[in-house]
Amino acid sequence: MTPCSPEGPARERGRRGCGDVSAFDIGGTKIASGFVTLPDENSAHADCGRKPRVEAQCEIPTEASRGGDDIRERLTAFASRQLARARDEGAVIRGIGIAAAGVPDSRTGVIVSATDILPGWRGQRIYDAFAKVTDLPVHMVGDVGAHGLGEAGYGAGRGHGIVLSIGVGTGIGGAIVVDGTLFSGAHGVAGHAGHVPSGLGRGFLCSCGTREGHIEPVASGTGLKDLYNARCDAEEGEPVADGSQVAARAAAGEPLAVGVIEDSARALGECIGGMGNLIDPDVIVVSGSVVKAGPLWWNALRAGFEDSALQLVRSAPLVEGELGGAAPLIGAAVAVRRHVAQG
Repeated sequence: MTPCSPEGPARERGRRGCGDVSAFDIGGTKIASGFVTLPDENSAHADCGRKPRVEAQCEIPTEASRGGDDIRERLTAFASRQLARARDEGAVIRGIGIAAAGVPDSRTGVIVSATDILPGWRGQRIYDAFAKVTDLPVHMVGDVGAHGLGEAGYGAGRGHGIVLSIGVGTGIGGAIVVDGTLFSGAHGVAGHAGHVPSGLGRGFLCSCGTREGHIEPVASGTGLKDLYNARCDAEEGEPVADGSQVAARAAAGEPLAVGVIEDSARALGECIGGMGNLIDPDVIVVSGSVVKAGPLWWNALRAGFEDSALQLVRSAPLVEGELGGAAPLIGAAVAVRRHVAQG
């Protein structure tokens, strides 16, 4: 994805007009943006097609250490530049969709909960901030929820009624999408797949603050690194800087790395099996950087799932996500379009 320049567009775009959304994906390391055009069967514009278009994707660093107020201000400044770009190119922007880290309240626009990955993010009033720079409708959902909406509607989950979406990257998140609608739960935290209990995680510090044993601190990209380094200390090996190095060493046949990948993926698969037993999904979509760890990871994940899932649940396929980094942007666009349609 192209870095966004404060001075102007990162990439030229053509004239538009299919009911575009300016979408943002706020994460711990970067804020991504793009212009999303969703299919519209009733549109007179023949070029809308049947699949979403995501154009002019670019990003700025989150710089989380500068605090939540700074993130909010740079986000709205970023949005102002994107809207100016759209006007210059003749685009018709009908709404702003936001996929936000933490737990956002979609009704009020307030971040009601966030981990220490984004200090000062909790309590930020995002709708109020956007009201100062635009009168367009703004709608915000959680970033993993947006990812799930994107994959359920236009990615690997399309055509399925109940989709369990799991994102395995720096952290682990999830979303439950039922007939195209995101299920958020009573407190907005449904789908927090990384905080499902796992014995493998006991003693490792989770982003939520517990050491009692969650799956995220041993199965995310960061978790692979921490699990490897913890075992590395006992075996006097060479520590790694990130999870990709664990995957690379496993691909090269290093026994320690192979064991870490297998144990981590199997434990995650067992957790997904438990989630499947509770939700009974039609399909389970697994996305994120860690899924690129290769067949060793996938085989262990599926083995753990089959060991944990009830017989009928095992028929739900575990498939890799198709939309990549565009999924949260597409999902945010889906959410704001639905919000606008509902008035």
